Amino acid sequence: MVLIRETTEGITFALRVLPRSSRCELAGIQGDAVKLKITAPPVEGLANEECIRFLSKTLQVPKTSIRIVGGERSRNKTIHIAGLTRGELEAKIPGLTG
Repeated sequence: MVLIRETTEGITFALRVLPRSSRCELAGIQGDAVKLKITAPPVEGLANEECIRFLSKTLQVPKTSIRIVGGERSRNKTIHIAGLTRGELEAKIPGLTG
């Protein structure tokens, strides 16, 4: 189950990124993190940019609302999304809470 921390500003959760995949898609849950496959390689911030772009489109929030607050150079990232509630995240990513 994914640990989602909710604050007055938004939510924070763990993301496990699999770069250089054949397509961009949510790939379920791995441990306590949401697993995300992306096509971008992990060089010069391209993977991070694609993560933010994909999450923005999937969760229907502006890209400026999404920040990587931990693990910027790692496959294991901590994502903060301003203005989104736990319930909204769970509704947009089925199977998040098991």
